[in-house]
Amino acid sequence: MSIYENQLHLSKADARALHLAAQGLLQPRRRKATRSDVLDAIRRMVMLQIDTIHVVARSPYLVLWSRLGDYQPAWLDELLAEGKLFEYWAHEACFVPVEDYGLYRHRMLDPAAMGWKYSATWMRERAGEVAALLAHVRTHGPVRSSDFERTDGKANGWWEWKPEKRSLEVLFTSGALMIARRHNFQRVYDLAERVLPGWDDARMPALAEVRRTFALQTVKTLGVARAAWVPDYHRTRRPHVDLAALADEGLLLPVRVEGWNEPLYVHPGHLELARQAEQGKLAPTLTTILSPFDPVVWDRRRALELFDFDYRLECYTPAARRRHGYFTLPLLRRGQLVGRIDAKAHRAGGVFEVKDAWFEPGLRLTDALLRDVAAALARCARWHGCPQVLVQRTEPLGLARRLAPLAGETEAA
Repeated sequence: MSIYENQLHLSKADARALHLAAQGLLQPRRRKATRSDVLDAIRRMVMLQIDTIHVVARSPYLVLWSRLGDYQPAWLDELLAEGKLFEYWAHEACFVPVEDYGLYRHRMLDPAAMGWKYSATWMRERAGEVAALLAHVRTHGPVRSSDFERTDGKANGWWEWKPEKRSLEVLFTSGALMIARRHNFQRVYDLAERVLPGWDDARMPALAEVRRTFALQTVKTLGVARAAWVPDYHRTRRPHVDLAALADEGLLLPVRVEGWNEPLYVHPGHLELARQAEQGKLAPTLTTILSPFDPVVWDRRRALELFDFDYRLECYTPAARRRHGYFTLPLLRRGQLVGRIDAKAHRAGGVFEVKDAWFEPGLRLTDALLRDVAAALARCARWHGCPQVLVQRTEPLGLARRLAPLAGETEAA
């Protein structure tokens, strides 16, 4: 019997529910998070993207909060320092479970293929300086870029890294250095053999097997996937893995989703979840706030195709051209992306400011929806140590005074 017979047939809502279930965003947690839950959540996502913007919590901490609720952010730092996680270029700069280190060794051994993340010219023209820096780490131990004084007279701008920082980064991309831990979120660099002792490149899987593993990981973490969505997750290059061929081997299961002519794919590990989705038994009930670097929305095309949510991050857009604000956070409500907020946590004053809140055009703004959103805002604010939520403006206009009182301690401007 062909694998394409007796396929599961999912509605788009079913596919969204399966995706959220695979990502750990289907329903609120019923128990308080523990440190092991942090590692489990990262393993479920395969990776956790890093970003340093912290007008609210820095992105990796917020991605975990969306799934775990209140937890201790220090747990993430501890897992890195203990060697249960490592940092490398996955989707972008990410925390990755250490058991996947071998999957990324091919990138380290061919760093010139990493584009802007590695400068072969810098390594060639500054070879002596780079070697001296590596020798310094070998002799004196781990370093931060802040350990070196700026001597070139330039400011510490975004693209004006001091020479030592650039050398540390190329050594990191080439795998000679790893991140031993973070101190106040600054990278602490050390020799790879000290951070990951005992690694032997003889254990490195073949590149073809790495590509297959990345494809299988991606389909599993997405719950259900179009072939076009897969390369972006690990930022893999051509030739891309043929998902139909993996399905012919029984490593993936083709499914039909309304609205798409081509088959989508489910990992066999999620077969039971897919059956529940087809039967309408996966009920999304979680309402939460997402980071712009959450896997649910980091692929803007996938967010549009799966959730009908047109989203872009505008912090790198000139202020005059921004439509929604500097650091807008998507609102997930019971299986739908219903809007976005531009927020800032004023921790010293205990205020979580919602500068603007936009709800999707045509959305029915019921009291139940506003209660769910307000409760999520209040939970996020309390996790930030901000007992007061200040809603400044909403779109449609006039919703602030409806939204604000629903969360108890929330106030409207």
